[in-house]
Amino acid sequence: MGLLDDIAALAKLAAASIDDVGAATGRATAKAAGVVVDDTAVTPQYLRSVAAQRELPIVKKIALGSIRNKLIFILPAALLLSQFLPWLLPIVLMVGGTYLAYEGAEKIWHKISGHHDAEVPATEVSPEAEQKMVAGAIRTDLILSAEIMVIALDEVASEPFWSRLAILVVVALVITVIVYGIVAAIVKMDDVGLRLAERDSGFSKRLGRGLVKAMPRVLAVISVVGTIAMLWVGGHILLVNLGADGTGWIPAPYEWVHHLEVAIHDATGAFGGTLGWLFNTFCSAVVGLVVGAAVVAVLHLLPSRTKADEATAAH
Repeated sequence: MGLLDDIAALAKLAAASIDDVGAATGRATAKAAGVVVDDTAVTPQYLRSVAAQRELPIVKKIALGSIRNKLIFILPAALLLSQFLPWLLPIVLMVGGTYLAYEGAEKIWHKISGHHDAEVPATEVSPEAEQKMVAGAIRTDLILSAEIMVIALDEVASEPFWSRLAILVVVALVITVIVYGIVAAIVKMDDVGLRLAERDSGFSKRLGRGLVKAMPRVLAVISVVGTIAMLWVGGHILLVNLGADGTGWIPAPYEWVHHLEVAIHDATGAFGGTLGWLFNTFCSAVVGLVVGAAVVAVLHLLPSRTKADEATAAH
């Protein structure tokens, strides 16, 4: 009977621990929801030029790469850094934020300069082109996933080490399923529309045709949202971590933005939360655009300068 009592006590303790992990996972996932939305908006733009029969296999490749990013690279690094070198986490995040800002600014540069990618689907050009596209999507996912995992880690920083590990593993899996499930649904919606348009029902036909007509516009909007999201998240990472604990180099910019955000929130009543968030987002996007444009300028000017120097030397 004593042994059974001990087993019952252990079972209750284990159940309580599972409940705690579940609750903490919910809090951590909710806290990272903003970046999850960005991740969902950014990924479909990589699939705009992909042949229809390759869309789901490529989404699967990117999703597996995302899980690998989170569980093999980000999770161990984040836990070790938070345990032994917490001051290094903001610096790592700022490097990632700069890369995201560069990606967003590079897309704007391509649009303005007229340097568009070939319209032929990447999967019809060569497997190498498809692999390059998948690798680019996984690199971008690495930065967004790092932000998600660090936000989640910050939310459960007070938990014991093994609880933190379990919570972050669950967060990684849940968020990956949500993001790439939505991405798969978005990129296949036109195929669903075609199937509906072939049915006998008049309502199904109208709905199917509407979906087919709407999806190119939806994907175009998502592409714009994805670019803005890169600038917004990249700029926000830079703003927040410039004054984070452990760096504390230039806290003034984010303190200024946060102070005005609170002032807008307090002055605008029922719309305060939304307007304050929009102001913070706008400032973050501007910072991302400025930093990203600077990196793009350097990367585009250096090759031109090198070519000019080579030409001068040849003459």
